[in-house]
Amino acid sequence: MTKESLRPDELEAFEGFRPRLEAIAYRLLGSAAEAEDAVQETFLRWEAADREQIRVPEAWLTRVLTNLCLTQLKSARARREVYVGQWLPEPVLGGDPMLGPADTAEQRDSVSTAVLVLMERLTPNERAVYVLREAFAYSHAEIAELLDITEVGSQQILHRAKQHLATERSRAAVDQAAARQVVEEFLAAATSGRTEPLVRLLTSDAMGVGDGGGKVPARAKPFFGAEAVAKFLRGLFKPAEAKRAALGGSPDVYAWTANGRPALVAVVDGTLVGVMTLEATDDGITSVLSQVNPDKLGRAARQWAASDHGEPIIKGW
Repeated sequence: MTKESLRPDELEAFEGFRPRLEAIAYRLLGSAAEAEDAVQETFLRWEAADREQIRVPEAWLTRVLTNLCLTQLKSARARREVYVGQWLPEPVLGGDPMLGPADTAEQRDSVSTAVLVLMERLTPNERAVYVLREAFAYSHAEIAELLDITEVGSQQILHRAKQHLATERSRAAVDQAAARQVVEEFLAAATSGRTEPLVRLLTSDAMGVGDGGGKVPARAKPFFGAEAVAKFLRGLFKPAEAKRAALGGSPDVYAWTANGRPALVAVVDGTLVGVMTLEATDDGITSVLSQVNPDKLGRAARQWAASDHGEPIIKGW
């Protein structure tokens, strides 16, 4: 079949499912660009299929997409073993439909940057079962059919996945106003020139991670502890010509959300150049996760350019 052979209702059906498919693929792959590619390949297979024989289009599309992502995950593991520096997922800004549902704590957690990093520990099947069950509320019977496993097998895989992911995580929904307050307090401490205000905001076991992909300077390994993270951030937020050169100019810094968490967005001449996500619990900020690899900022940059984001908190940092 050719693309032209798609009836309007069949094209409309696919486009209606697209946001959900993108949200599933993003959680499975941790990459917005790869998720978009997987959904496009799913569309091509939908286009070529004998659609008269497909009784439940959503189930068929989800099955095709999930299996494409499982194949992709196996090759992604090998690529990440030779990745330059620390690997972090591609950030997705607040308001992007790729974030998917956020009604429950499990749905919000499944798209947070920290949990996407933890999901790298899972096998492809564990990740698929966890995402489909926890983020999209598929039954174990439905998951078994999608993945060609038994219902009991799905339950066992979910149990193993949860064990691997067991960790203290934020369970609160973050709206734009709350995120701005967190970011403003964080920035005030980070730009004070002293470590003490930052230490007070961080948990004792706080972690800092940066991903430059070998293209923009970033710490090669994670660093831990409130003092270590505070010292690094104090230096990071101290203006310097070398930093401006690495970013292509003096960035404006905005308060936003990314992956459902408070975030700082750095913008140079209207172009998004970095996203710093803050993971927090009631005890304080647990992780500071910075994505500055330009290869992982494409979707966020496009969304930012098309949005109304107000005035920066810091202009020309």
